[in-house]
Amino acid sequence: MNKLVGMIYAVSMMVAVLALVACSESFTDDRDGQSYSMVKIGEQVWMAENLNFASVDAAGNSTSFCPEGDARKCKEYGRLYTWEAAKSACPAGWHLPAAEEFDAMLMAVMAADVRGAAMAQAANVTTVGRLLKSTSGWFKNGNGTDAVGFNALPAGYMSAAESTDGNSAVGKFDGIGGYAYFWSATTDAQEPAFAQYLFLDFSSPVAGLNSFDKGSARSVRCVKN
Repeated sequence: MNKLVGMIYAVSMMVAVLALVACSESFTDDRDGQSYSMVKIGEQVWMAENLNFASVDAAGNSTSFCPEGDARKCKEYGRLYTWEAAKSACPAGWHLPAAEEFDAMLMAVMAADVRGAAMAQAANVTTVGRLLKSTSGWFKNGNGTDAVGFNALPAGYMSAAESTDGNSAVGKFDGIGGYAYFWSATTDAQEPAFAQYLFLDFSSPVAGLNSFDKGSARSVRCVKN
């Protein structure tokens, strides 16, 4: 009987994931010719890679940065953006998601997980981060299953830094391999200097929204208009 339940669970989980995620496709950013995978999760279409567009401000200073300050990391992890830069960094036809859009995506992933696990009575909504994380690159066995094709990468972040010479400021890089932070377009209601972001941690299967200083630099995943 246990074997039969296991088979039913496996089939139902496969059906749930297929219902949730469309086949992965790609598009090209006309601004620099870079190509990105994209995936449908629920009713939304998301980039399945971190944005890697080199944004600059009106003075020509960089407003995005390669993780750890290493240009080679940009190709793997995409770029880290200040919040102001992130708001306008997405290509035409795409936008920086609001916190509510991240919530909708998480709910779609959790709903599919619950449907798939219901037959085995093992549904656990706290595992949504594991379903979003990439299958490699995370510290200490913190890899995910990438069950929905979102392929969340632990690019870490860059702390805010003040420029003293009129040039672009570079802060301290940290968290690569351990944490993923994806800016939302939503300002923190209690602290206007902060904005919300989706957070994933190598040591936890949970995903959730936190907020921090808009001057720090974090990853961007665009959602289609």
